[in-house]
Amino acid sequence: HFVVKSVDDFMSILKQGQKIRKVGATGMNAGSSRSHSIFTVRVESCETTPDGKKMFKVGKLNMVDLAGSERQKKTGATGERLVEGN
Repeated sequence: HFVVKSVDDFMSILKQGQKIRKVGATGMNAGSSRSHSIFTVRVESCETTPDGKKMFKVGKLNMVDLAGSERQKKTGATGERLVEGN
């Protein structure tokens, strides 16, 4: 888990994850994902209402990329590349 306070912090963590993902070319996509990836963002904020009460808001976003979701026949994948997507 990481706590970020800026867009730059957020992008830095996202880029770290992208560096370790496995990708490979298929007939449909030059950068096809070969590994599943889940990036979850939880946003929390606290506001003080005019009468002095604290109001907390929480939101959650899940970004998911499932490896090998292309149709095998269309990708032209064979051998190890075909196995990666299954």
